[in-house]
Amino acid sequence: MPRSLSLLERLGGITKDKPKASSEPQRLSRPVDITKSETGQKPTYTETQVKQEREAPLEASAFVGRRAVASRNDIMQELKLAVHRRIVDEMTPEEQAVLVRGEEAREQIKNIIGVYATRELSESPYTMSRGERLQLVDDISNELLGLGPLEPLLQNDSITEVMINGPHQIFIEQKGKLKLSDVRFYDNTHLMNIIERILTPLGRRVDESSPLVDARLADGSRVNIIIPPLSLVGPTVTIRKFSKHALSIDDLVNFGTLSEDMATFLEACVKARLNILVSGGTGSGKTTTLNVLSSFIPETDRIVTIEDAAELRLQQRHVVTLESRPANLEGYGAITIRDLVRNSLRMRPDRIIVGEVRSGEALDMLQAMNTGHDGSLTTAHANSPRDVLSRLETMVLMAGMELPVRAVRTQVASAIDLIIQQSRIRDGSRKITYITEVQGMEGDTIILQDLFRYVQDYIDETGKSVGHYESMGLAPQFMDKFVMNGIDLPRSFFSSGRR
Repeated sequence: MPRSLSLLERLGGITKDKPKASSEPQRLSRPVDITKSETGQKPTYTETQVKQEREAPLEASAFVGRRAVASRNDIMQELKLAVHRRIVDEMTPEEQAVLVRGEEAREQIKNIIGVYATRELSESPYTMSRGERLQLVDDISNELLGLGPLEPLLQNDSITEVMINGPHQIFIEQKGKLKLSDVRFYDNTHLMNIIERILTPLGRRVDESSPLVDARLADGSRVNIIIPPLSLVGPTVTIRKFSKHALSIDDLVNFGTLSEDMATFLEACVKARLNILVSGGTGSGKTTTLNVLSSFIPETDRIVTIEDAAELRLQQRHVVTLESRPANLEGYGAITIRDLVRNSLRMRPDRIIVGEVRSGEALDMLQAMNTGHDGSLTTAHANSPRDVLSRLETMVLMAGMELPVRAVRTQVASAIDLIIQQSRIRDGSRKITYITEVQGMEGDTIILQDLFRYVQDYIDETGKSVGHYESMGLAPQFMDKFVMNGIDLPRSFFSSGRR
């Protein structure tokens, strides 16, 4: 039957040119020594000389390989390509109808692929174990239905980040440590096909005229993509995975991110409608903390979330999620975070949550906090509580308003009640290192007061950070807000010492 172009595209970049028919089996990309077993079964294959192994060129293939024995790896790739070609050429209309159903028919599709794999192996001079056959079917299923070689990494809950530096180098973050994975793409075309599969459902694009983009996966995981000519190593993709199950404050306490007293205090602050800014470096866990803080917002509040790529997963029922939009091909139609913050003020929000402030939207966010939208939350990149205030000043000035520095600082001091500084420690763990109160202005300076902090005692023999949390022994000035909102938090709670 004639080949379907859409099906070819879904198969991850298989060439349209069918190879010439030949009665001889396909030549392997690397030489192998085929020997007959004494029982007369199919020949098996082993590696040959190391020199020939290194000098033999790799044959083109459209699928990812798993680094095991090199020659075995290439044979598996050729078999995958052969099975794919057979599927394209021989698939019936009924089987195509099953394929169109996608993920909901995954088991049926795997059964169909298994049939074609069996046909191909029956005509092949190579044998495969049951486990290898199942792996072959799984890999082809992932190419058809998911994100190809990325699927095993995305399904592994212990992996928190995937960093693709071109088609042949994929790093992962596991338990806070970076590792080089044994997964790779065949070439740039294969990787670009997967990138298109990520972006198409979101209505976003990446090409030479727009070579970088922020996106998200179906589960909310954050994706950043940058391609040549900006990236010199090929298409580069960074995926920040989020837990399939929303983390609670108890989880953060168990992870050692903060102490139980700090958790109780932060819950009280959210319920007392304080404006909170979470600051920290890249990968320090700001978004996770923001998600946990948002879980304390009462069900009765109307919440509007504003993000570049929707990552927050709030559990409340009355949530409106807004997402910015890049410009179209003609350079028009962009909707920025600042536009969405302005619009949210007309949506009768009780709380506004901005995923991250980076530029001029900081001014609109501060205006909202100062005009009755108490209890708003946001994040920003900074190395310390003092640094984040300086960054806010700079971002406000980026709005194009020629405001005096004192006026900007007054806005910041009156809008922000609490700063939560989060850091990633050397051992890969995330810690809330400071909980700092913004007390107001004294002259031209914003006065800050640390309430809780993390103190690192030493690094043990395994490289793990050992430390403790302590209270500074000072009650915050906003204690009256706790009383107004019916929150009982006695002043003795803030007595100095370890927590």
